[in-house]
Amino acid sequence: MKILIVTQWFDPEPTFKGLLFAQELVKKGHQVEVITGFPNYPGGKVYDGYKISLYKKDVINDVVVHRVPLYPSHNSSAIKRVFNYISFACSSLICGLLKANRPDVIYSYHPPLTTSLSALFIGMFRCVPFITDIQDLWPETLAATRMLSNKKALSVVDVVCNFVYKRAAKIVVLSPGFKNKLIAKGIPESKIEVIYNWCDEVALANSTETKVSLPLNNKLNVVFAGNLGFAQGLPAIVDAAKLLSERNTPVNIVLVGDGVAKLSAQKKVDELQLDNMFFLPRVPMQEVGGILNAADILLVHLTDDPLFSITIPSRTQAYLAVGKPIVMGVDGDASQLIQMAQAGVCCKANSSESLALAIHQLTDLSIEERYQMALNASNFYHDHLSLERGVNKFISVFEDIK
Repeated sequence: MKILIVTQWFDPEPTFKGLLFAQELVKKGHQVEVITGFPNYPGGKVYDGYKISLYKKDVINDVVVHRVPLYPSHNSSAIKRVFNYISFACSSLICGLLKANRPDVIYSYHPPLTTSLSALFIGMFRCVPFITDIQDLWPETLAATRMLSNKKALSVVDVVCNFVYKRAAKIVVLSPGFKNKLIAKGIPESKIEVIYNWCDEVALANSTETKVSLPLNNKLNVVFAGNLGFAQGLPAIVDAAKLLSERNTPVNIVLVGDGVAKLSAQKKVDELQLDNMFFLPRVPMQEVGGILNAADILLVHLTDDPLFSITIPSRTQAYLAVGKPIVMGVDGDASQLIQMAQAGVCCKANSSESLALAIHQLTDLSIEERYQMALNASNFYHDHLSLERGVNKFISVFEDIK
């Protein structure tokens, strides 16, 4: 098959369905072209070694990559973000009509929604079916993150979403909760496919040594690695650390990364004089695997926003893949996944008492019991969530609509 991928974010930018996905499709005998922008996400500044121009074509391991101009921005300015999205939608549409070869199927990665709009019109003009892969539910996510609060604007986004969904040949979602949400909007169930995200298996397997090290104080290290933003519910994690300290539970809670909520969490830890909570700096992706492998327990945690109960945080797949017991502090689909895998303990989102209890429960287990959870995690990932499994499912979807 000839597959055209339309995605605003692509390697070297961090993305779930980037070069790894495209290369795997090529390995399975398909021709792949990608339309993307010049890399600037997440900082909003064009990466070193790149310069925005009218058009640039690269070939990376037999994957043809068309780079088109866009307005680089990823800050809190809604207007600048809109320019960023619309500029790519326009330039990618022109590229899809004039530069890319006619494909058999078009795959678009959403967010942003404008990427799927571009794919829709490329498909319309070239008489090719398109698929949209929804990683964020709009307008719900826009409202939840306060990126957009104007009700009229949100209703317009909702109308455009429905316009795209109704014209897509297939819609791929990352969780059963997303599927149920779309069905409630009137999208036919037969049109929606659940394909779980995978992790960057290559980066995890080939992790380089890092100068950052976990505490060595004869306690179990519970590690959270990733963005430390408001959505991660850091106050509840700090309060859980306080409860664990009061109960003399032999654990450290280690947060690895940076984010807007980190400073206030550090201040709270200092005020409470906690000696069981540590903050480590953000490390490059190629070093993350080493830290995860050195951990005893891995933590996933979000606040209790209803939107989070139907999503699966991206770190979940990486945690399962490295094979460690997991504390899942997210309600809904993510907890169900850990329960299915028998890979850890689940607790209520944003509840310090429930989180402390879950961590304490894991520390009470024997080494053999924790090892079995770790083994369950690794086996479940490779049996159900791996890159190989996910790509095969995508190919089946592509073949169905070709």
